[in-house]
Amino acid sequence: MANQDILNPLRKYFRQPKIYLRLPSKGRFYPPGSIDLPESGEVPVFAMTAKDELIMKTPDALINGESTVDVIRSCIPNIKDPWKMPNIDVDAVLIAIRLATFGEMLDINSNVPGLNEERTFQVDLRMLLDQITNFEFENLVQITDDITVELRPVTYKEFTDNSMKTFEEQRIFRIVNDDSIEDSKKLAAFSASFRKLTDITLDLVVNSVVCIDSPDGKVVDKRHIREFFSNVDRAMFEKILKHLENMKDSTKIRPLKVTSSEEDIAAGAPAEYEIPITFDQSNFFA
Repeated sequence: MANQDILNPLRKYFRQPKIYLRLPSKGRFYPPGSIDLPESGEVPVFAMTAKDELIMKTPDALINGESTVDVIRSCIPNIKDPWKMPNIDVDAVLIAIRLATFGEMLDINSNVPGLNEERTFQVDLRMLLDQITNFEFENLVQITDDITVELRPVTYKEFTDNSMKTFEEQRIFRIVNDDSIEDSKKLAAFSASFRKLTDITLDLVVNSVVCIDSPDGKVVDKRHIREFFSNVDRAMFEKILKHLENMKDSTKIRPLKVTSSEEDIAAGAPAEYEIPITFDQSNFFA
């Protein structure tokens, strides 16, 4: 028997699933071969290895999404290609991996409004999962009496690439507010950046469209879909964009509601306030 065929006698010490996760997408919208969904509809989640934790601390890999993809492959092997994972599953997957690795509670540091003091608050990750795993993506939108658009969530790859949109928005803001740039150069730079931003937004919508159904039949060709949205009434395009934004907002983690102590209220803190819960991989897995 070849050496590579000999089972490792230490296999019984390998990681075992810590929890089982029902994905917000319910396994829908994954291309064939990108997920192995058990009959139960729940994927096993393993704790991170030491190597996974080091990967999540690599700045360059965090920026381009590579580290997140590598860790998902390691901790949720049933997701075969995380790049093709619907973005509505990303937060649930990251929370589940964090929960399986470090336990149920997450510490969040935040300044108390009205006070120059930072406090640590605890969030129960099980409650966060409950918030987002019951989500249902509505994939059909009626944009006219006779035209229906079938949509899918953007993939994690498309979402990562679309981060350019934020960069262009910031660039436009800087150009408009930079008094050192001549007006003619400012206008040219603004126009170029605005065109790029428009193209990014159009690509986001086009990539999310599975097909457009009309009395003339179903259209699936991306070239025809792009041409359609480039030439129809603005209201039609914005109806799709608004629907996608609403679906995205539906999967957002609700902020943590905090009730101040009497001592803090006396010092100037509001009686109640909210703390946003964000997932910065560089410290979320620390």
